[in-house]
Formats: sequence, C-alpha cells, structure tokens
Amino acid sequence: MKVLNRRNTILYSFILTLFFFGSIHFLYAAKAPSSRVQLEKIATHIVVGKVQAVYSYKGREGIPLVSGYEYDHKVAEVKIAKVEKGKILENLVYVRYWSRAWKGIGLPPPGGQSYHPQPKKGDQSRFYLSKNSFDGWTDQNQDGGYNIVYVNGVQPIK
Repeated sequence: MKVLNRRNTILYSFILTLFFFGSIHFLYAAKAPSSRVQLEKIATHIVVGKVQAVYSYKGREGIPLVSGYEYDHKVAEVKIAKVEKGKILENLVYVRYWSRAWKGIGLPPPGGQSYHPQPKKGDQSRFYLSKNSFDGWTDQNQDGGYNIVYVNGVQPIK
C-alpha cells in the first residue's frame, strides 16, 4: 500500500503552502488604529478645520494585470479653524493621504491598508499631521508637506 503517491504529495504540498502563507498574512496583518495619545505623539501639527476640496490622482505599483496595487493619492484642502499643536501661519493647509486597492491576480500580499476614515468635502475634522518626520508609515516625507498620520489621523467632528 502506497501512502505517498503523486496525488497525495501534491495535495499535502498545497495544504502546507496554504498554511504557511496564511500564517504569514496573519503575522503581517493590517495596522491597528492608533490611540489619541499615539496620534498626538506622532503628529508634529494638530489642526481642526473644514475640508474645502479633495484632489486626487491614480498611480500603479507592480506589473500591470499580474500584480500590484492601484493607489489613489489624495490631497485635502482644509480651512483651519483652530491649531492645537505646532505653528501654522496660513488659514489653509493641504494635507496628503492615500487609498489603495489590490489589482493583481490572487490575494494581496500582507501589509498596510488605506487611511480610514478619509476626509470628504464639507467634513469638519481634527487632523493629526506630520511634517518632515515619521508619519506612522514612513519617515521619507522630508519635502515640507503635511502628511496625515497613518492610519487614522483624521477624526471627524460631529
């Protein structure tokens, strides 16, 4: 009696592969939302304001039709009502964030998710911003712009 024939070997390999990649995906799951204290610690600036407009452009990462994310890079124009942290002399600030969607074949690789919640035109919100420092995702924003702190640096005000 053969226990490990070709068919069983393929089946066992498939099951082990699913288990292995499933556990990796679990280990590198989405980032949990930051607490208010964590947001305040990361943010270089905190402002309260109303979103006047949202601008966006799409970009793609990876090999078209095979793998990769489609990014929607966004900038919200915010009319400042109050500055709670940092120094901003303008009455208007432009804040950056993004969303992304997997456009590849199969399941997306483990990693980060889109910002949530995302500001919409007319929203009154508290914005936790990072300028020239770590923004919860990367420390590569050294261009003087304001990034929303990743992943939940927008807190709508009702």
